[in-house]
Amino acid sequence: MISGWNKKYSEILHEFKYNEKQDIISAIILDSILRKTIPIKKISEQIKGKTVFVIGSGPSLSLAIPILKNFKKAVKIVADSAVKPLVENGIKPDIVVTDLDGDKDSLIKVGKTNSIFVVHAHGDNIVKLYLVENFKNCIGTTQSKPFKNIHNFGGFTDGDRAVFLASHFDAKKIILFGMDFGKKIGKYSQTKTAERKIKLKKLRKGKSLLEWLSGKTRSQLFTTSGTIRGFEKISYSELDIII
Repeated sequence: MISGWNKKYSEILHEFKYNEKQDIISAIILDSILRKTIPIKKISEQIKGKTVFVIGSGPSLSLAIPILKNFKKAVKIVADSAVKPLVENGIKPDIVVTDLDGDKDSLIKVGKTNSIFVVHAHGDNIVKLYLVENFKNCIGTTQSKPFKNIHNFGGFTDGDRAVFLASHFDAKKIILFGMDFGKKIGKYSQTKTAERKIKLKKLRKGKSLLEWLSGKTRSQLFTTSGTIRGFEKISYSELDIII
């Protein structure tokens, strides 16, 4: 685990009134379902020393999609609610970071390809864990203590966990798309009106975790989306220069 994560996890439990015991139970169940997982080496080979795109489902994703189509060879780590619009536009994720809240049909469709799924277990998604049986290449993660086939690379929401993943495996550069962390929720996020307040709170926490990570990572950090302390804000026109 990244140094200092236990303290951050304690803050998450307190702020969101989560139950660590439930997180652990979910992780144990996921581990039991994942009888066979892919070697971690496969993820490392995708990321280490490379420029990686991390793609979320924030409001700016609509503007980013036409740009992303021009970078077919770039490594793309995708938060699960961004999977559906990307696939519909012919953009294939290399790695999907998911707690299984995204569009079920899209996840299953991509899960049958060679894309790697990094599936997160937490207390609220136990009933959805069976979906991993549809994924060809899969590993499990937890916010709590890692064990057996369950890892902890850090992070909270799908989007920031994707950045923590890229950092853990030493991406040379990490560039964010559709990761706005603002007061607007993207149309692809599938957030119900009643859940809007908690969603915005989660986004604020995710942003703060990325700002914390920026002081610890060896990766160069860039964003084409909202401003994040520790990330260099760039325009789409600068991508060719940076990559």
